[in-house]
Amino acid sequence: MKPAGKLGIAAVVLLIVTAPALFYFQSDFFNPAPAPAPQVAFSSIRGGSLSLGELRGKVVLVNFWATDCPGCIAEMPRMVETFGKYHARGFEYVAVAMSYDRPDLVLDYARKNSLPFTVALDVKGEIARAFGDVRLTPTTFVVDKRGNIVMRIVGEPDFARLHALLEEKLAETT
Repeated sequence: MKPAGKLGIAAVVLLIVTAPALFYFQSDFFNPAPAPAPQVAFSSIRGGSLSLGELRGKVVLVNFWATDCPGCIAEMPRMVETFGKYHARGFEYVAVAMSYDRPDLVLDYARKNSLPFTVALDVKGEIARAFGDVRLTPTTFVVDKRGNIVMRIVGEPDFARLHALLEEKLAETT
């Protein structure tokens, strides 16, 4: 067996130094000052198109995910529950598959898991770029009834905290 050498030691030091930051990053809730969400159109895997502007007056969760992302797959059942809990009150959910995800895998996952919300393909990566060049999955944005981004979550959400925010935003008048 060969000794680790300088590169191996440097990698271990880097991991030790960055591990706490990576753990924090996994549950990053960022409340930006409300800013207008980008005016994008989503191409649904069921056919058709839906624009974010058409959803004005509703609270919308835009979730960037991929079929090969363990965190995305782990959070998806809770996202389905969240959609079921709030949909009748004016909540919409759009799951945007990353550009590198194969459309056939996205369609297969959505069918097998009976995803009840809009599942969209971002084949060219334009939607991810419009939302600040999203590269990490899962990344989720909460858009209020006025069309403003009020929260960004990188990693799996704290669902109690997310639900509290959704309750607050659904109670607001436009």
